[in-house]
Amino acid sequence: MKYQDILKTEEALTVVKETFARELAKQLSLVKVSAPIAVLDGTGINDDLNGIERPVSFPVKSLQEQKAVVVHSLAKWKRLRLKELGVEKGKGILTDMRALRPDEDYSPIHSIYVDQWDWEKHIDPSERTLSYLKSSVTKIYDALKTTEKTIAELYPEIPAVLPETITFIHTEEVLKKYPILTPKEREMAISKEYGAVFLIGVGGKLSDGEIHDGRAADYDDWSSPNEDGYFGLNGDILLWHPVLQSSFEVSSMGIRVDSEALLRQLEEKDCLERTKLKFHDMLLKDQLPQSMGGGIGQSRICMFMLKKSHIGEVQVSIWPEEEKLKMVAQGVQLL
Repeated sequence: MKYQDILKTEEALTVVKETFARELAKQLSLVKVSAPIAVLDGTGINDDLNGIERPVSFPVKSLQEQKAVVVHSLAKWKRLRLKELGVEKGKGILTDMRALRPDEDYSPIHSIYVDQWDWEKHIDPSERTLSYLKSSVTKIYDALKTTEKTIAELYPEIPAVLPETITFIHTEEVLKKYPILTPKEREMAISKEYGAVFLIGVGGKLSDGEIHDGRAADYDDWSSPNEDGYFGLNGDILLWHPVLQSSFEVSSMGIRVDSEALLRQLEEKDCLERTKLKFHDMLLKDQLPQSMGGGIGQSRICMFMLKKSHIGEVQVSIWPEEEKLKMVAQGVQLL
């Protein structure tokens, strides 16, 4: 019976992934492209995430032992690819990204194995606005709604819970709304209240001198002023997970830095030495297209759509023995 249940889950996972990828590509005018599992070190192309995570690295024999690193995500690679492929404005690319993050702490929603839809879209400089960002988030949310509806029709035992619309709110507004809560507690409160939230300005300093959460300096623009009177042209999509009874981040995304924002953010993060790297040098010379993009967790979306309580129920990874024992005690069925 156990293996039959796993096969049923695998079938449902296929429906979720195929439906959402198709709807996402349609909503944002994206073309599916191939993606690397590793890139050369020292180019500035790999995603630094919060700037402290170690990538998996290995020497490449045919390149005189030059070091390559397994990607964390494809945030910067995608922008280079837009240029290389000559993608026109208003169009973009979608990848089926696989990554390893060995410094990730294990939890019901975290694994060292990362699978996500990484996407990037060529935009006009005039579209570097909060209103354009919001319109794109709404399209992604429409893809989520369609996917949830499809699953509810095929599997009536799985309830549809997403609200009709997603709520937009800035990290500064959430700080003012819940001044005594920690950032994670604020996310919990706001997600529970609205069901689906786009939290704007993640990475920039708030009025209390702190940041809501860390973001690298060289892809999302979290420092430019926006039309709402705050700073930041980026954010996270948060959903309320009814089984976990918790805030559930499914995507980090945003309008990417231009040369001005890049310099400002590198200086704030005290890493101006990165201007010498290939990617950063090209960006500072305006040799890369203006773009927006993000990563959408495949396992996260599957957990939410199938109302699973642990990421190990929707992906195969490596788990410490104590984590596996904890899962078994909680009735979690690992793939």
